[in-house]
Amino acid sequence: MAAKQHIYAIAILTIAILAASCSKVPSGLLSEKKMKAIMIDMQLAEQIISENYQTYSDSMRKAAVFESVFRKHHTTQAIFDSSLVWYGKNLNIMIQVIDMAIKDIDKNIVELSKANDIAIAKALGDTANIWPDARLITLQPHAVFNGTRFELKPPTPFISGSTFTLSMNVWGLRPDMTHMPEIRLAAEMQDTTMIINQTLQTDGRHSITLQTSLTKPTGRIYGYIRMNNIASDYYKIYIDSIRLVRTNYGTETPGAEPY
Repeated sequence: MAAKQHIYAIAILTIAILAASCSKVPSGLLSEKKMKAIMIDMQLAEQIISENYQTYSDSMRKAAVFESVFRKHHTTQAIFDSSLVWYGKNLNIMIQVIDMAIKDIDKNIVELSKANDIAIAKALGDTANIWPDARLITLQPHAVFNGTRFELKPPTPFISGSTFTLSMNVWGLRPDMTHMPEIRLAAEMQDTTMIINQTLQTDGRHSITLQTSLTKPTGRIYGYIRMNNIASDYYKIYIDSIRLVRTNYGTETPGAEPY
């Protein structure tokens, strides 16, 4: 019996050694799974700070937000920084981690959109703001996903001929930038999809309007506000007062509203 237990102990130890030897990330640094989770929470922390910039106007308060992320994941700033250096030298693994983080973020966005379906269906009147996410986003270099995606699939399709207007304020653009933010608004109607794109090239108020088919109801509205991740010749771009207004056919499209 003792001999069998000894054999089992050796087998378990061998498996543990093999598992450790197969790990891509060196001991003492953040694993791919841990790094992915922290990157997602770091992005959320940035969003919180951006949307509450008056509360987090000083560096100490901003640092406290990021420190809470490290405490949540039982790590430190030093370990995170060291891990970033290693991942930066192993870009193929870093790309895999970023891809995993984007998939999780996309999943959360879809779940958020579904949670808003009921509210959208109950929207009263001929005109309603159906924007499902935060009204302020920050575009910055090296973000996991530099922007936001949205998707709306109401239980009952939007009526035929509905008009959708996506509007926002933009701050921080410069004429010498290599890349500019892009917005897309799309409507899916049975076998037809209508898409409108626009590049934001100046600060100020921007809007795009999509008039859907007069004969087909709209089952899905989707799109994005994003900046090319390759761009690094800017600091931050702020987009606020985001609205997505649905107007029923035959109703006058509202003009610019206070923001």
